[in-house]
Amino acid sequence: MSNDLLIYEDDWQHLRQFTPARIALGRSGMSLPTRACLEFSLAHAMARDAVTVPINFEPIAQSLVSLDEKTVVLHSQAENQNMYLKRPDLGRLLNEQAYIALQDNPLSPVDIVIIVADGLSSSAIKHHAVPFLQLLIPHLREKEYAMPPICLVKHGRVAIGDSIAQYYSARLCVVLIGERPGLSSPNSMGIYFTYKAKKGSTDADRNCISNIHLQGLSYNEALTKLRYLIDESEKLQFSGVNLKDESTNNQLNYGF
Repeated sequence: MSNDLLIYEDDWQHLRQFTPARIALGRSGMSLPTRACLEFSLAHAMARDAVTVPINFEPIAQSLVSLDEKTVVLHSQAENQNMYLKRPDLGRLLNEQAYIALQDNPLSPVDIVIIVADGLSSSAIKHHAVPFLQLLIPHLREKEYAMPPICLVKHGRVAIGDSIAQYYSARLCVVLIGERPGLSSPNSMGIYFTYKAKKGSTDADRNCISNIHLQGLSYNEALTKLRYLIDESEKLQFSGVNLKDESTNNQLNYGF
């Protein structure tokens, strides 16, 4: 009887190069291999950290100085991370100190306001906000848009941009926010764009550019989409479900 071990090739193994999804993990008896279990535990821990680790806006603010951009740090009505997770409604509203801070930076009306909020992944904002803004801001200056200081919002949800846009009477509102982490993408950033955002605006009034991270949508691809939405909203004077993203068919017009 031969002592040679029989090795069977996993028919799914070659498909792993095309997706970060957990496929072709193999098995040890009736259980997952140790490596697969450890990788799952690590991914779960990174997703939890993305949600629970507080944002530090100081490095972001310092990086934006190199772009000659002023910033103002604001806070939602969610006083801490625990409240933020349990009370999404409070994350959509600015607290009183935030309005005082806005009054110290008067400039109204403006063309566009940019909000950077931690959302549900502080690591997404830490890694992706500044590199994306380094691409976006030169484009906005080229269009000669009037813009107030970039608003860095702690414990902020998407809709918190509505109050800020209304305060500045901004025609355009761009919110960069950390997306809910998954087990394969704990640091994914989203961009929400709204034309003439105001208190009471709904998700139907916004356009979303999602899944921005190193294994997802690139900064250039996200910029192409956002530039298209800005230009089309200026022509049509609305955003949201009625504004279809056809940027894929227009990439040549944007030089990418």
